[in-house]
Amino acid sequence: MLPELAAADVAATPSAARTVWNSPLYRGATAALFLSGLGTSAAAPQITLFLVDDLHVSLTTAGLYYLTNITAPIAGYLIGARSDRTGRRLGFFRLCALAGFLGWCAMAAANQLWMPFVISALVLAFAGAAGSQLFAAVHDDLQATASPVGDGVVSIVRMALTAGWIVGPVAGSLLATAAGPRVMLVATGVCTLAQIVPMGFSRARPRRPGAPSTVASEAQPERPGGPGLRVMLPLLTFTVLYVFVYAGEPIKYGYLTIYMHNDLHLPTAVSGAVIGIQPLIELILMPVAVVVARRIGMMPLMVLGAALGVGANLCFALTGNAAGMFAGQILMGGVWGVFAALGIIVAQRLLPQAVATASAIFMSSPAIASALGGLTGSVGVDLLGLPHVFLAPALYGLIATGGIAVMSRSRHAVS
Repeated sequence: MLPELAAADVAATPSAARTVWNSPLYRGATAALFLSGLGTSAAAPQITLFLVDDLHVSLTTAGLYYLTNITAPIAGYLIGARSDRTGRRLGFFRLCALAGFLGWCAMAAANQLWMPFVISALVLAFAGAAGSQLFAAVHDDLQATASPVGDGVVSIVRMALTAGWIVGPVAGSLLATAAGPRVMLVATGVCTLAQIVPMGFSRARPRRPGAPSTVASEAQPERPGGPGLRVMLPLLTFTVLYVFVYAGEPIKYGYLTIYMHNDLHLPTAVSGAVIGIQPLIELILMPVAVVVARRIGMMPLMVLGAALGVGANLCFALTGNAAGMFAGQILMGGVWGVFAALGIIVAQRLLPQAVATASAIFMSSPAIASALGGLTGSVGVDLLGLPHVFLAPALYGLIATGGIAVMSRSRHAVS
């Protein structure tokens, strides 16, 4: 009798994919994040070319542009803290999307050296908080409905952002070649604003009784300044470790293609296949990571993910052949299959009383990692040369692996 009851329970449990499809909020968030990834990734590889070719900025000065990303965590925290106090997740999402549209259009119209730097630091920093508000709204809804497939829903929504990053660089390159970089930047702004469309007039559902409070209330008052530093320390520690994991990505995208072309003399088709295999592996492994995490826990799986990043960068630094490049990218696909699927979930669980703040802080970490990786790559390539510059992100990954291992054994471990 028990096996029949268990089978009936499994049959009655909706799949994560069906849950996403049946919910206007989840479905809209999935489409919106795809558009976000598409627009952002279309512009990311073209910004330096725009600065150098159109504004006649030196390569050294153009590299400093990425340091403007350090304002993103501040903007994200301000938006997230306000969202946690008011509960207006989707209202702030729409405002951030509008800021992104205005910022990218202003970037396209820039004709002075200082303009892209100021626009990025003061306007586009707020645009990056749009995605974190969507994840906070999805979290609130999952809490309100007590969904048994919540982790799977978050993973699918997150996969849409990854899918946008797969398509975007190619689309951005083609558009910039055909119509010019300024048109491409306007198109990025349109994609950012278009995030609002699939969300329609959706509203986040109120939290279910007994769930961790994500909005200040009389029963659980929130201090005017938001969560205290002590409460946020586990989240901040995890975010810093994630920055170390992520810091290898700007180094890889900055130098791996050059290394394969100039030193290994690989055909263009082969080097393109090397770059393209990572997101494919990532998409395949993201749903697998959710299933495995249910068995062994999220933090132990992230220890493995960070260790894969160490192995990937050692492949880039030490193998010196096409097989090693493919092996490194496959391992890197494993890294992001784990962290892309589970990172936002862990961040929210480390600060359950303020999930918008948690989401904003965590999702701003790639901006910090981009600045760290850009600086490391610039210094490292002079000191170590190619391919040994990849030993630096391998060291970062080793630090992250040890740090996450310590967290997985502490009272802050997330199951």
